[in-house]
Amino acid sequence: MIDDHLPAALAGRLSEAAQKSLQESVREKRLALLAAGLGLGETGTLDALARATGLPVLEVPQVDPAALSALPARLAHEYQIVPVLTGDQPEETSGLSTAPLALATAWPPNADIADWIATFTPRPLVWHLAPADRVQELINANYGVGSGSLDDADESGLAPATTGAELEADADAAVVRFVTEVISQAVTENATDIHFEPQEGELTIRYRVDGILIPVPLPENLLRFQDAIISRLKIMARMNISEKRLPQDGRIDFRAGGAALDIRVSTIPTIYAESVSLRLLNQRKMAYTMDSIGLTPAEQAQIVKVLDYPHGIILVTGPTGSGKSTSLNAFLRKINSSELRIVTIEDPIEYEVPGANQMQTHAEIGLTFASALRHVLRQDPDVIMVGEIRDLDTAEIAIRASLTGHLVFSTLHTNDAPGALTRLTDMGVEPFLVASAVELVIAQRLVRRLCPDCARKQPVDQAALRATLESMQLDPAEAAGVTALAEPVGCRSCRQTGFRGRIGLFEILQPKPLHDLIVRRESSKALGTLARAHGMRTLQQSGWERVKSGHTSLQELLRTISTSGE
Repeated sequence: MIDDHLPAALAGRLSEAAQKSLQESVREKRLALLAAGLGLGETGTLDALARATGLPVLEVPQVDPAALSALPARLAHEYQIVPVLTGDQPEETSGLSTAPLALATAWPPNADIADWIATFTPRPLVWHLAPADRVQELINANYGVGSGSLDDADESGLAPATTGAELEADADAAVVRFVTEVISQAVTENATDIHFEPQEGELTIRYRVDGILIPVPLPENLLRFQDAIISRLKIMARMNISEKRLPQDGRIDFRAGGAALDIRVSTIPTIYAESVSLRLLNQRKMAYTMDSIGLTPAEQAQIVKVLDYPHGIILVTGPTGSGKSTSLNAFLRKINSSELRIVTIEDPIEYEVPGANQMQTHAEIGLTFASALRHVLRQDPDVIMVGEIRDLDTAEIAIRASLTGHLVFSTLHTNDAPGALTRLTDMGVEPFLVASAVELVIAQRLVRRLCPDCARKQPVDQAALRATLESMQLDPAEAAGVTALAEPVGCRSCRQTGFRGRIGLFEILQPKPLHDLIVRRESSKALGTLARAHGMRTLQQSGWERVKSGHTSLQELLRTISTSGE
């Protein structure tokens, strides 16, 4: 049996500190640490480990479904091992009690691991090395996220000497570990939200990744712990766990590994149990720039020109989750300097801006956007960022601030850029004030970015493409010369989705040429027609450019942008 310590052939290539760090780390982190120490990628490190141990490498391991029951979830999670199919092992014989049990792991096993497995199955073991992220992915997909923790709670009852109090303590500890693992996995998946949703006879958990809800594979015994899981989340958020009839809001400061999260928690009562939603705000989230949010050089030039204005309002508009706060943060970072006093009013504060004075609203104590804005105006600001204009009071104060020498950033919920102007007048703001104060409106959407590792160009049908472009209110002639477009495929890098990350689409409107129409309270449709005549590029046009350049797919663009009402 291979020893758990680092093979001597590789140990000599690492410093003592690196060796110590490697041995003290958990098994799933060791391959990455060794790769860093050797200065190799994961593939090269796996090959080096294979040569040193004599174990073969499975680059793309496939799970052996018939052998899953031979390995308890607790062992699979703790030791990061999973039953796999190999080329010399027919699938139809893999479940036989005498057939060898092929196991994949990212780190060579030791004798203790083999002894533990032997207590659950008499089958001879055949070991393989595999990429750590693929092993973890197979464990989660087939045993369920956090199944090792809940498996512990179930097995604790097997010990005859275990008392009722000990059983309850074990179950509580298992639930604590399970919730931590679900949140940690969400961070790994780059999820923005987690939803715990009680249904008839089951508790479902879903992550929102790149704007899409993804079901989380869960252990079979999850329903037994449903009430305890919901109570645990409410305790973490400092909510009243005895109150199950009313919605509640709370927050969790969560730290796991290198992640520091500010989690906003919301509960609502449903017919089966309380549904709990978590919004994950990563306090160490990478700060976005105007380049990284997807603005082209031409679009950046339009925006930067207005960012240099001493006063006026810049509005970013779009539905919830379209990246408005991210764009505002990028704009603030662009103009941030020691010569400007920047004050922001947010709910919640999603990004930290060095040097800026950032305020969190608290509606429950009367600190709303409007009341906070009144106080901020007494703070001698040069630039003010208001998280959202929700009512007439906030809108009027923001416009008054812009007309008295302040540059104001804010957001609105409208479908397109011209709609932001009519929304303000619908709120009750005088049209001449809107026309005078608003210097720029940016409507935006986020589309999923095609995975660069697996996207492939596919031939297009010209007639179908022209019809699609026409349905998006684009010129069908744009299809001329387009013979192939990139489509999603799916690979390990993108977890078989075909997409990885998101990119922005932007519609940039400068209202000054529309002054007379705004004052006359013309419709957003009329404003949009004139804006396009003055060169405004619509969201559909921006998206089509991204499709042609291979950044996203045509179907993803159609999914994201609805032409109704625009």
